Amino acid sequence: MPDNRPTRRPEASAAPAGRLTTRHILFLIVAAAAPLSAMVGTVPLAFAFGNGAGVPAAFAFAGITLLCFSVGYAVSARRTGGSGGFYASTAADLGRPPAVATGYLALLSYNCATIGLAGALGYFTQIILAQHGLNVPWEWCAGVGIALVAVLGYREIGASARLLALLMLGEIGILFALDVAILVKHGTHALPASSFSEHSMTGPGTGVALMFAFVSFIGFESAALYGKEAKDPRRSVPRATYGAVVLIAGFYALTSWLAVGAVGTGRLKEVAGTELGNLFFDLGNSYLGTAGNTCLQVMLCTSLFAATLALHSAANRYAQVLAADGLLPAGLAEQHPRFASPHRASVVQTVLTAVVAAGFALAGLNPYTSMTTSMLGLGTLGIVVLQAVAALSVVVSRLRGGARGGSWLREVVIPLVGFAGLVVSVWLVVGNFSMLTGSTNVLVADLPWLAVAVVVFGFLTAAWLRSARRSTYQRLGTAHLVTESAPAPVAAPAPVRAPAPVAVAVPEIDVDADLAAAVAAGAVLSMSHADSGERHA
Repeated sequence: MPDNRPTRRPEASAAPAGRLTTRHILFLIVAAAAPLSAMVGTVPLAFAFGNGAGVPAAFAFAGITLLCFSVGYAVSARRTGGSGGFYASTAADLGRPPAVATGYLALLSYNCATIGLAGALGYFTQIILAQHGLNVPWEWCAGVGIALVAVLGYREIGASARLLALLMLGEIGILFALDVAILVKHGTHALPASSFSEHSMTGPGTGVALMFAFVSFIGFESAALYGKEAKDPRRSVPRATYGAVVLIAGFYALTSWLAVGAVGTGRLKEVAGTELGNLFFDLGNSYLGTAGNTCLQVMLCTSLFAATLALHSAANRYAQVLAADGLLPAGLAEQHPRFASPHRASVVQTVLTAVVAAGFALAGLNPYTSMTTSMLGLGTLGIVVLQAVAALSVVVSRLRGGARGGSWLREVVIPLVGFAGLVVSVWLVVGNFSMLTGSTNVLVADLPWLAVAVVVFGFLTAAWLRSARRSTYQRLGTAHLVTESAPAPVAAPAPVRAPAPVAVAVPEIDVDADLAAAVAAGAVLSMSHADSGERHA
């Protein structure tokens, strides 16, 4: 059987040193997960329709599973130089045809997620402005947000990373203030032990709670898209990924646990089912006062904007990578001469978002219950599937002998644990897709078939390239890594006696050490899911 995996390059980082540090990448991927949006939109749904007080344990379980996934994903990122995301890791480990399929699926998923978040941004901004006496149509709110994303996405990534850092610290800060206020008022009673009892963790609704917990992490895996722009991708990409998982899981588990204590385990499901998206705003009003509640409202808008910008950046880089490898029009691979950004891909993504939003507006559809839920639901499903494929790919590569002398624990056992958890997550998302989207519309229910169609199209495209454009096919998975043209050949110098060989030790990066460093370090957290009701306090 022919090996369809691309020939690996000895060095995947031939480009000049980038500008992003581990901290910058961490800000980008945590912002994509939008922690405040997850708390406001996802946690109340998990309380109401999941296992109630057991939701904090569901977040802890999801965090452990995704940390196992990250161990394997970090191995792939080291092989690909931390560039190309799911597409590059699949190409390196599973071969070209699956890589093309995952590349197109990633493009669909991240674009859908970006569009969905733009709708949520317009919807919630309109509501919050109206509560303060300003009546602005959601179309204008979304339009301003899309325009700001367009400007920042066009420019160099460092500017976006710095802005996202400020916005992310703001949303984390207000949630931390709420956590402290609950702890001060209730003491240790704010952390009920029953949340981690066997009855709560395995009671009715556990599957639904786990689904909402897993989807709340969407976006953290995008670190492997910024390798070309990182100063030290082989170190910063794994560390940012580990750090994001630990921080997001810890923050979600703690904040949801304190919310259980603040509301009370006995009445949690009833209150959450009644309040839904208002739950955390009611808590903010009770524990932080009117000013704190207003701050929560404003930070929800900035959280949605930050997530839109972060996922816009991720979608751009997938388009750039696929274009460089001949899977999209070549012009999308162009890099801005001054900003070193995928500026053409950014413009196309912005136009796509604006056109889809305009279509929903002209059709008179609700921006949240129609646009956000459907687009974000499909994007979430696609990304969870991609995570599962990435977890499996590193195992397959190791069993094929593709990982030379790697750790069996790090490259087989731990990734397999992550893969098993992610398969469960995919099954839960597909089985509860109508609950995830909040819609029983037949067209929305059939959206997962669009992801299947894109995957099939990817395999057919790979087969066509293999037969009709062999040279393009051979470069799949590696062409996007070429950032500098090869130097012109020079005349060979006159023979000189070779000096005595000198042994140079080239240290390998210890992924386990990176994991320990990331867990010990800290920064901030998140996810991207919006509220599920038209009310807002």
